[in-house]
Amino acid sequence: MSNNGLQISPAGPVGIFDSGFGGLTVLKEIRHRLPDLDYLYLGDNARAPYGTRSFDLVYRFTLEGVNYLFDRGCPLVILACNTASAKALRTIQQNDLPRSADPTRRVLGVIRPTAEFVGQASKTGHVGIFATPGTIASQSYDIEISNLHPGFITRGKACPMWVPLIENGEASGPGADYFVNRDVNALIDSDPLIDTVILGCTHYPILAEKIRRALPDHITMLSQGAIVAASLADYLRRHPEMDCRLSRGGTARFFTTEDPTRFDTLATIFTGHPVTAERAVL
Repeated sequence: MSNNGLQISPAGPVGIFDSGFGGLTVLKEIRHRLPDLDYLYLGDNARAPYGTRSFDLVYRFTLEGVNYLFDRGCPLVILACNTASAKALRTIQQNDLPRSADPTRRVLGVIRPTAEFVGQASKTGHVGIFATPGTIASQSYDIEISNLHPGFITRGKACPMWVPLIENGEASGPGADYFVNRDVNALIDSDPLIDTVILGCTHYPILAEKIRRALPDHITMLSQGAIVAASLADYLRRHPEMDCRLSRGGTARFFTTEDPTRFDTLATIFTGHPVTAERAVL
């Protein structure tokens, strides 16, 4: 249908894009919060991880993923990947969407909702961020938190080993204990006034129990899934014109750019239930 000459897509699922598996932790929380909606998940596993790639590559890969989801009828796409949110979201929102066939479609990220919530969680205004090297290098959390909460002090800690440990099935092993303890201690030593830490990668909830044990008891740990789910529910309440464009069948389909059999096996780590994925060619 059209609106003032613009081509507007019919009702469709919410698209969830991630470089791999981590976005499944966000999808899990969103489905719990908004179970009646339909969802289409795309993991770019063949080109993961994004965390060490350049801004240009992450932007290009992310735009390809977003367009794939748009082409399959998603009027709204969530970048459930911190690196994609940090390196590609703003350019897609400002440059690509206005020139697209349907500029009323929307792309949202995971960094801003988390940065907004920090203001409720921190009493000292000292916030720690665990994330991939790419997200830390982008300083996206530092910028968002500074804009939203002037005076807050942020400290980032890149954790390059956490994602490989998780995706290689070592999240419960002693290697994970070593790297979690090492990185947590390094962050806390950098600023003893930190009272809130952000798990700034959607893989990290898999290590949440280990991270929680390594952190001092007084520090609040923020995991993104529930925060993003609540933010999406609020967004749809404030934007009924988008809410009415989302199909409601309570379904979820999964796509991966890699071998679907491998995706199905590892996805259970993140979802807690069996997943059957289809192959996507971007």
